[in-house]
Amino acid sequence: MGNSGSAVKVCTDHQGGINWLSLSPDGQRLLTGSEDGTARLWSTADSQCHGHFQGHESYITFCHLENEAAFTCSADHTIRKWDVMTGQCLAIYRGHTSIVNRILVAKDYLFSGSYDRTARCWSVDKEKQIQEFRGHRNCVLTLAHYSSRDVLEEEEEEEEEEERVSRDLLVTGSTDCTVKVWWVSSGRCYQTLLGHTGAVLCLILDAPNRELFSGSTDYTIRTWNIVTGEQLKVFKEHQGSVICLELVNRHLYSGSADRTVKCWLVDTGERIQTYKAHKHSVSTLKYHAGILFTGSGDACARAFNSKSGVLQKIFRGHKFIINCIQIHNELLYTASHDGTLRIWDIRGICKRNKRLSRLFNNKVGCMVQQENGEHEAVELM
Repeated sequence: MGNSGSAVKVCTDHQGGINWLSLSPDGQRLLTGSEDGTARLWSTADSQCHGHFQGHESYITFCHLENEAAFTCSADHTIRKWDVMTGQCLAIYRGHTSIVNRILVAKDYLFSGSYDRTARCWSVDKEKQIQEFRGHRNCVLTLAHYSSRDVLEEEEEEEEEEERVSRDLLVTGSTDCTVKVWWVSSGRCYQTLLGHTGAVLCLILDAPNRELFSGSTDYTIRTWNIVTGEQLKVFKEHQGSVICLELVNRHLYSGSADRTVKCWLVDTGERIQTYKAHKHSVSTLKYHAGILFTGSGDACARAFNSKSGVLQKIFRGHKFIINCIQIHNELLYTASHDGTLRIWDIRGICKRNKRLSRLFNNKVGCMVQQENGEHEAVELM
């Protein structure tokens, strides 16, 4: 049974639910995007609000924070770029004809996915659309990006002569049950990955290993070779939609509407751990220092020892679903549909988890040589 924790700070500035929370690469700032149509910038040094970005004509669905610029997308069909120092709106990207529900910034590109069934690529600096990716039969829900340099051998790149100038590829997941891979430079579909029988809700890319992981409302996670399009494995043990994924050291963590998180060995497909105790869907998860942090529709965040699966702490205080979590400097940030950003001190749990992990490793891994040459496990706890 985990210990209950209380927040060290509760930020109540938003007038509507918080849909997303983004941490800057340098860790100095956080960005929240809200149902109230605004985004707010927070300092991780003092936990104060240092920016209020207003201008969208409807709720903000998602946000992304760079060190010097913030990006928000909205149900008003637009994406906006903001100066983090002045709060000034630097650019408005127009073109989508329905809700923009996801954005991704990579290199000089801004990618977006929408309920209008398209994904689009924009020049971050020039405020113009570079490419439109059309081919999905329903909403585009999730995005990933990689370069062919990361996955293709030289002879394979020669076969794609038309695309060699850019070499960038976009991956899109849709409610039409497919995943598509697109050449950014031409908008041409490179692969359509077929197999899911439900909407694709989340994607995780492992470019060095040429693998893509997709989670779906069909209760499965599927692994794909992103070069050939071959389906490699299907993970089938969940009893509800797979909502979120996290990949750490060839361990895949999946959060589901079945109220559990599962940990899988990517190389074998074996499920090695199930994390229970949630009273509702697992909406978000984050791995940090041997601890798996989860956010749930039951309004609680939880911390589990990632190896043993033991629940170590419950963070109570939110009133509605936790939509996103971030971790920085041993502080846990939770953003909820109740409109609050809560900040929790996790120094104690991180220190305690290191001790538990050492004991667990000894318990399951310590073997002694017997006189007859056989081995047996030594029970240390």
